[in-house]
Amino acid sequence: MITKNEIKNAQRIVIKVGTSTLNHSTGHLNIHQIDLLVRQLSDLANQGKEILLVTSGAVGAGLDRMKKKQKPTSIPEKQALAAIGQGILMHIYEKLFSEYGQTVAQVLLTKENSVHYSQYINSRNALLSLLKMHTIPIINENDVVAIEQLKIGDNDTLSAIVAGLVDADLLILLTDIDGLYNKNPQTHADAALLKKVTEITPHIETIAGGAGTKFGTGGMFTKIQAAKIAMSSGVTMVIANGSRKNIINDVLSGEFCGTVFPAREAHLKQRKTWLAFGKNISGSITVDNGCEAALIKNGSSILAAGVIDFSGIFSAGNTVRVLSTDNREIARGIINYGANALTKILGHNTCEFSSLLAGKIYDEVIHRDNMVLMI
Repeated sequence: MITKNEIKNAQRIVIKVGTSTLNHSTGHLNIHQIDLLVRQLSDLANQGKEILLVTSGAVGAGLDRMKKKQKPTSIPEKQALAAIGQGILMHIYEKLFSEYGQTVAQVLLTKENSVHYSQYINSRNALLSLLKMHTIPIINENDVVAIEQLKIGDNDTLSAIVAGLVDADLLILLTDIDGLYNKNPQTHADAALLKKVTEITPHIETIAGGAGTKFGTGGMFTKIQAAKIAMSSGVTMVIANGSRKNIINDVLSGEFCGTVFPAREAHLKQRKTWLAFGKNISGSITVDNGCEAALIKNGSSILAAGVIDFSGIFSAGNTVRVLSTDNREIARGIINYGANALTKILGHNTCEFSSLLAGKIYDEVIHRDNMVLMI
């Protein structure tokens, strides 16, 4: 169970700030708000804490400079605006942080940096080296060059991946709302703030809702997905209102302002984190109740006899979700058989494979060493 002292004593902290916090409602940058953010982070760094900042706002800064009122829909235009805005945003951060005696470093990541394990480790080592140099890494997705298939998609997810990557103690998502409510507070006057969420259930995902502001890319739902990653990676996450004065200091003082998502005690090891959240998901397989019980109780491998269905077009070596009969995700893993081969062995015993398949035969559809439980 998370305690106030555990949050207060967090040493390595990732802060994600959204477009809605960085910008006025007009879409223009809120310099006063950015300065307040930088001041708080600089003070934490002066206390000896290790700080990483995941920032949105590059496209918004580009919109501001080019005097556009709405975000374009085409990818080339978005990338062009990100290219314009990234330099502007970094210039502001560098100027403000330097005034408080801090050195910053720009880090641009894409999904490609987490899909391949070698790049995953290289990214980790680079970030840890920056922290050892007592710098503040400022991280964003490389929107300028990322193609759709290699986009992480939103900075909520990016911040959770980064938090797991560097073994952070705490992830704070700053947004334009106080936290997760049991109902949409914009349409329900009786909506109540959830102070603590210990498990991401289908109900929690349902009440998370949809899209955010017209300038942002994420909504509460993406923050819940980020919580899944953070909690499983051993990182406590807090959603808090970025417009509230001194909000970061309030969170770290032990005031549970916002919604807290406590880290799981038995969190994933480095390779398991990469396997669960770094690699692209290519499809899913559904297992029967007996296979599900063996997975949860014993961490067993998945055999074809326990697989009752699958979806997606995937090849051997791809990562797939493992679903229960009621469509709950219970695991993720690297599959030994492509979709075409799996069609032939579905529900069969391993001893029958040689008569059904040509080429290399594996006893397991997914070996337990290449699988991680998601519950």
